[in-house]
Amino acid sequence: MDYRLVPARFSALPGWNEDDPTALLSAMARCRDHIRTVKPYRTGSLGITAGELLVLLDAAADEKPQGPAAVRAFFEAQCVPFLIEKADGSPGFVTAFYEPEVAVRAEPDAAFRHPFYARPEDLVDIDEDNRPAGFPPGFAFGLKTAGGIVEHPDRGEIERGYLAGRGLEIAYARSKVDVFFAHVQGAARLVYPDGSVRRITYAAKSGHPFSAIGKLLIDRGEIDAATVSMASIRDWLARNEDQVDAVLWHNRSFIFFKEAEVADLSLGPIAAAKVPLVAGRSLAVDRLIHTFGLPFFISSDSLTHMDGGKPFRRLMLALDTGTAIVGPARGDIFTGSGDAAGALAGHVRNAATFHILMPKAAAERYLHAEG
Repeated sequence: MDYRLVPARFSALPGWNEDDPTALLSAMARCRDHIRTVKPYRTGSLGITAGELLVLLDAAADEKPQGPAAVRAFFEAQCVPFLIEKADGSPGFVTAFYEPEVAVRAEPDAAFRHPFYARPEDLVDIDEDNRPAGFPPGFAFGLKTAGGIVEHPDRGEIERGYLAGRGLEIAYARSKVDVFFAHVQGAARLVYPDGSVRRITYAAKSGHPFSAIGKLLIDRGEIDAATVSMASIRDWLARNEDQVDAVLWHNRSFIFFKEAEVADLSLGPIAAAKVPLVAGRSLAVDRLIHTFGLPFFISSDSLTHMDGGKPFRRLMLALDTGTAIVGPARGDIFTGSGDAAGALAGHVRNAATFHILMPKAAAERYLHAEG
């Protein structure tokens, strides 16, 4: 492995005694329900199983700790913290994501003409059983044709009209840049003229690899790598309207959505763990390594704008994943919904320390195996 886990004490977690992890309890209860009534989460390569996680989730449901100190004491009694130490000595790294709010119309007009699309019926999942010879190994989706599976048209082809007229349009936005950033975030709240709000969440993608347009603009010398953010990228696109298509089409990946009601405006979209995200307490992780539902304590001295100038120190729950979230100490923080959450998310690119809180049985098994 290119990392190791080093046992730690809760007293070694910076800011642990000041954190209030109460918001995790409701998310843990939803994870418990999903494991028990739908299906267990897949075990990551670290080896922590849904069964071992259930011991922690069941205990939280039984004990119902009240207040910050009691909740911290619960985790101290049930878990062992481990520092995730990368082999090359480099620190962990966090970014952030959010759920945009986008004004839309149900039908197109002169101003609102950029669609969010539902999944096409001829888009198929690719696995090792149906992957055609020579098909790009990273593609998880393809286009089913009479002659077999081929690459699905990419972002540029779709925005030039490939899917038009097939009845796949969910709603229409004013700006194709707004649509693009909803694709990047993987979800959005759609706000209609009558004030009603609906949610769209990820359903599938074209299959093409994600290419960051921020990196493209940095490589071209358009934006400084030290100050790049979602806000600076949006600002550049607004000032260079004649280049918007070329820049956006550089990212060939295209996201398809499915509709969902917004039952609780305080909660985020349902993510990869099949439960709603909780603002400021949900973390996207590498699901090949980590099992959904596990707690992580994230600390970052340089990430200060999310807590009023104080260093970021929070217990979080692994509830999502993403193609850019790769490695044992790589995380994406969900900041919430709307413009304010977007302003928070757009500036997060920080070194961070990752501690994983293992349920005690899993920790004992891991320590025994290592010993």
